[in-house]
Amino acid sequence: MSLANTALAPVAVLGAGSWGTALAIQLARGGRPTRLWGRNSEALAAMAAKRRNERYLSAEFPASLLVEPDLKRALGGAQDVLIAVPSHAFRALLKQLQPHLGDDARVAWATKGFELETLLLPHQVARDVLGSTRPMAVLSGPTFAKEVGAGLPTAMTIASPDPQFAKVLALGMSSAHFRAYTSSDIVGVEIGGAVKNVLAVGAGLSDGLGFGANTRVALITRGLVEMMRLGVAAGAQRETFMGLAGLGDLVLTCTDDQSRNRRFGLALAAGHTVEQALAQIGQVVEGYTAAKAAYAVARRMNVEMPLSAGVYKVLYEGVPARDAVRELMTRPIKSEME
Repeated sequence: MSLANTALAPVAVLGAGSWGTALAIQLARGGRPTRLWGRNSEALAAMAAKRRNERYLSAEFPASLLVEPDLKRALGGAQDVLIAVPSHAFRALLKQLQPHLGDDARVAWATKGFELETLLLPHQVARDVLGSTRPMAVLSGPTFAKEVGAGLPTAMTIASPDPQFAKVLALGMSSAHFRAYTSSDIVGVEIGGAVKNVLAVGAGLSDGLGFGANTRVALITRGLVEMMRLGVAAGAQRETFMGLAGLGDLVLTCTDDQSRNRRFGLALAAGHTVEQALAQIGQVVEGYTAAKAAYAVARRMNVEMPLSAGVYKVLYEGVPARDAVRELMTRPIKSEME
């Protein structure tokens, strides 16, 4: 299918939370017929009536954005499918949509994080469910849904082993206020998206305990080393982690209070339990489960990730955050490049 024909073909966005809604709005702003589906039929009905997602975003829906409560109709004739659900719901949704996918439909996702039960990355889960012949891509980078919905300048990365698919998605999403770059390193982009959430929890803990800017910058810098170390061990390209889906997303998530993961860490530092902090956020905090998965992946691959391990110990072993920081600061001296 040509680029011109693709621009006229419907795209289905599955997941009507903040990020799914923002992506659907961005696609529809370019005039492409866009269908937004979600599991909550009452919420979808309200969106259809008010032409906005009042719970998450104030942006008005473009005329080409249709709220579709029926999954089969949402997928009918769709050339591209974009999934925006948390990592724990990713496999189940893939299985649900599989019978309704057209033979030539391409699948992309904005899901970040390892699957906790299998420790697989999203593209591995997608191949496990859908097979390896269908074009697939991941969208990632330093983006907050509220700012995308508001039309503020934003850049992100679209990674796919199929360069044509990545280019089609990038062109379809790009505008005067939104720029999409392409990459072939789907492993690196997904690892960046998973690990940065863990480190953002750590940044929230650090700032909440009053450790200061010096500590935050050290955490971000050394966290990037951990992210890169794991990514290269998994076959990713080192330079990917210096881009939007690596350093860019890490800095954004660790430093801005729009980040749920950072706010989660701040709540823990204020004395809330894990359960209380999760309830306070009121949305999925990917960094909580990502910490457990990243810890297991690092151990399995024999990759040293002390910062991520420290966050894991605070969340799952009850280690006080101050003790975790003290342990990090008393580790043996080594070269910065190690």
